[in-house]
Amino acid sequence: MKNLAKKSLEFTSLFEAEVFVWLMLKSWHHPLSDDKEFANSLLESASDVLRNASKGQQFIEGLPATDLNFVAAVWYAEYCAVQSEDADADTLDARKTWLAAVRSTLPSCFCNPEDLL
Repeated sequence: MKNLAKKSLEFTSLFEAEVFVWLMLKSWHHPLSDDKEFANSLLESASDVLRNASKGQQFIEGLPATDLNFVAAVWYAEYCAVQSEDADADTLDARKTWLAAVRSTLPSCFCNPEDLL
């Protein structure tokens, strides 16, 4: 049985994961895309999500825990941060716009892979 979350977790230790997060932030115009500390923190949070998902904890409805991929983990980490942070309304709105853009652009990252067959 494959465990995509575990494979994605292994990816987070590579330099390419940092580049991927930066590209995600830049491509969909995240308001904190130029903040390197934010990007590093987001990657660390996504790693934690993947670590727990690889052990069976489900984070996104309809997406089995072990099928959680890197993109969905980054999205979920930011989703949680937006829910818990006190930031100015404009920044929060821009972050929510980023969340919506990622999810609508890459819907296959947020569903059960078996649904795609």
